[in-house]
This record gives sequence, C-alpha cells and structure tokens, in this order.
Amino acid sequence: MSAGTLYVVATPIGNLSDASPRCLEVLAAVALVACEDTRTTGALLARHAIRARTVALHEHNERAAAAKLIAQLERGESVALVSDAGTPAISDPGAWLVAQAHRAGIRVSPVPGPNAAVAALAASGFPGSAFLFAGFLPASRTARRKALEGLEVAWPLVLYEAPHRIAETLEDLAQRFGPAREVCIARELTKKFEEVARLPLGDAARWLAKDPHRRQGEFVLVVGPGEPRPAQAIDARRVLKALAGAMPPSEAAKLAARITGLPKSALYREALEHSK
Repeated sequence: MSAGTLYVVATPIGNLSDASPRCLEVLAAVALVACEDTRTTGALLARHAIRARTVALHEHNERAAAAKLIAQLERGESVALVSDAGTPAISDPGAWLVAQAHRAGIRVSPVPGPNAAVAALAASGFPGSAFLFAGFLPASRTARRKALEGLEVAWPLVLYEAPHRIAETLEDLAQRFGPAREVCIARELTKKFEEVARLPLGDAARWLAKDPHRRQGEFVLVVGPGEPRPAQAIDARRVLKALAGAMPPSEAAKLAARITGLPKSALYREALEHSK
C-alpha cells in the first residue's frame, strides 16, 4: 500500500473568499484536515459547504498529534495541514509534522496561497528583491530591544505583532532605527477594517493614537531597508550574543543564520555555549 500525501494548505488570512479553487478541492478530498483550531477551520469549511473530518494540531499537542497523523498517512490516507490563517508552519504550528513526514518518506505537497508577511511587503512599496522575516519578536521589552540590536539589514524587515504590544514595539523600533526610517503598518489585512499605512517611525505613535480602533486586530510591520553595508561588516558573534540573551538557543541560531548567512548548525553550537 502506498502512503498518502501530506498537503500543506494556505488558507485565507481574513477574507474567506481568498481561498483558492485548489485549496478547496484538497480540503474536500482528503481523509482528514489537521488544523490549529477546529472552530476557525470549521467556519471556512462551512462557508464552502465542505464536510471534512478535522483534528486539532496546535503548539501544545503537535508532537503527539503528528505521530497519529503520520500513522494515518502511512496507511494510505491523505491529510491536509492548515493553520488558523495563512500558510502553515510560518510563525504557526506545523513544521514538526512536515519534518516527520519527510523523515517517513511521505510525499509533502504545498498548496500555496495567502501569507500575511508577503501580502504586507507587497503593499508596502519597499523593494522586495530580498527581505528578512523575523516573525514575532520577544514579548518582554528588554528581550525585544536586545533582539532588535542584531536586525540592521539592507533590506525590508518584516515582523508580526499582537495588538496589546503594538504601541511598545513601534516605540522600540523608532528608538532602534531612528524616527526618519519608514515603516508600513498593515492591520487586519483582507478584513473589513483593513488599514495599510506607510509613514516615518517618528509618526507611528501619533498614527496609532489617532483612532482607538487601531490598537485592535492583527499587525504586520514592514520596516524600510537600512543602509547597505559590506557583508564582512556583519559581526556574527555580536549578532548571536545579542540574540542569545533574549531567546532560546535554537531561535537565536535560526535568526542569526538569516541575518549573517552563516550555517545554523554552527551558530546553534555557539548559542549553546553562550547560554551556559
């Protein structure tokens, strides 16, 4: 018996009409849909009259749920992996399941579609030939400021942020990069109250305070590119040291690898030394 296929399916980030025809075809055809929240995915399925079995796979149960799903795939049943919004495993659960599928020799097939980071970058007007996606910065202000120390790059910097931290994060960005550096604030992308505003970081606090509703919803921040610098000017040890003090070694190594272009494995070993 041949194994099933694990489909990594991008779903709408807000507007349910953004589901692609192929996304809907796959969700209707698979034996099971593994989703971050069965209620959220249930609304999407109901909107398109799809009757599919769902199972929860989130950050708290991913390893246990993945083992069961791999067994199901090995029995020949196909599974669709989705997150609450956008592309699974991009600042969302799912990477562990996908990695285990590869290790088991199971076919993994992406079904591309919406992604909040790419949508915001496209709407920002900043050059998109290269960019650094750093996801969510650390929640504590001290750790966040330390993480920002290593994020001066010559291309746009894309971040996600929660509404209860957006004001502090914009202040920290202005302090780190200066009030003249531009930022694109993308709020509630594709939803009813969507806003996309590009302005200097020095004006961001006033923009946010102008309307109390602007502190609500999901945010993507795109910071404009910094001054180009020679690659050799990036001090990998300094970057890693700054990040290792603010986050776990594995995350510090991953982010340092994106910034410096050095191998993540070597940076991880050094991050472990810093953590001791």
